[in-house]
Amino acid sequence: MRNSPFWWILIGFMVLLDIYFFQALKVVTSHTSQKIRTGIHIAYWVISVSAILLLILLPYIHFERQARIGRSTVFALLAGLFFAKIVASFFFLLDDTRRAVQWVVGKIMTTQASVADGKESGEGISRSAFLSWTGMIMGGTLFGTLLYGFGNKYRYQVNKIRLAFAELPEAFKGLKLVHISDIHSGSFNNKKAVAKGVEKILAERPDIILFTGDLVNNLASEMDSYTDIFSRLNAPMGVYSVLGNHDYGEYVNWDSAEQKLENLVKLKEVHAAMGWRLLMNEHVAIERNGTQIALIGIENWSAKARFPKYGDLSKAYKGAEKYSFKILLNHDPSHWKAEVCEIYRDINLMLSGHTHGMQFGLEVPGLKWSPVQYVYKEWAGLYESRNQKLYVNRGFGFIGYPGRVGILPEITVIEFI
Repeated sequence: MRNSPFWWILIGFMVLLDIYFFQALKVVTSHTSQKIRTGIHIAYWVISVSAILLLILLPYIHFERQARIGRSTVFALLAGLFFAKIVASFFFLLDDTRRAVQWVVGKIMTTQASVADGKESGEGISRSAFLSWTGMIMGGTLFGTLLYGFGNKYRYQVNKIRLAFAELPEAFKGLKLVHISDIHSGSFNNKKAVAKGVEKILAERPDIILFTGDLVNNLASEMDSYTDIFSRLNAPMGVYSVLGNHDYGEYVNWDSAEQKLENLVKLKEVHAAMGWRLLMNEHVAIERNGTQIALIGIENWSAKARFPKYGDLSKAYKGAEKYSFKILLNHDPSHWKAEVCEIYRDINLMLSGHTHGMQFGLEVPGLKWSPVQYVYKEWAGLYESRNQKLYVNRGFGFIGYPGRVGILPEITVIEFI
């Protein structure tokens, strides 16, 4: 990445963006004293140049695990500054477009008024200054929101829903299951906060706990400090799990295929050590009051080309036909519409994760939005198609951006009625 043309094009774009942003900064500081104006300008360039230098040097620095967490925080700050300037520059561009149109019209009409400096006659703040201030405020709001989100990464929300199915055996009505996903232990830096999340799960006294993948970011060793915490998860009917795309070590430059496979074997051992039953393209019967239903678990299968298709639902499904009710665990929700709803219409409920709700969005009564919805149609919460249901968990952990804005970490409690 660091030697790719795209990387250096990005750096060049950031430099041009800083220069463009600075032109608007000069407008909004033009009425301040020379001393204050100089101080603001110097501070701006110190921050901007430091950000660019950090971005250039970041790929060359090797980090230990805890330092990598700090690195992700630094990178998130750099990305936040970048996108804040992008948002602000949209308003600057509107103003420059307006000024260009006025200049062209002025030339055509051969008027004596000059609008090249972006100022207009009349009382009050000029439109040029207004749009510049608007851009600054919008960009600052975005950056401030991302900073605020750092404090939300361990604010576990318990979302409770009740689901009814015509095919559900009477014996399973009243069953309470907890669904969690995307732990991403390699991102954690607060063991006490994570333990409190586990305590919230246990406080629900679930009959069964289901985990839908991405236990780690890349390495099985990321669980070394957290195995004791997640080993506390237990339920009368057991804890079941599947693998997510990050669990395979796909995003590491391994020295050999054997080393990559060894990491996966170790991760499977972690599941077993915690008492979790890892389902690898297979199904099991779970029993309650003498009645059984099928729990199907497959390896990661995604309809998106850049994610792996290790899952084999045909293999896992074989033999499950006899059960009147079936629950499917698969990490990636794109599998639901791509295969489950088309071929396996007797799978009643599918549980997934993967999207994290992008850890950024807005959820208020009547409105649910996140940029991730333009990639995944099913990205958070409950979805239905005919007699089938899908629930997409928003994720227990986080990756990349070490925070959450609007989309909080989730513990899902599902009660069958």
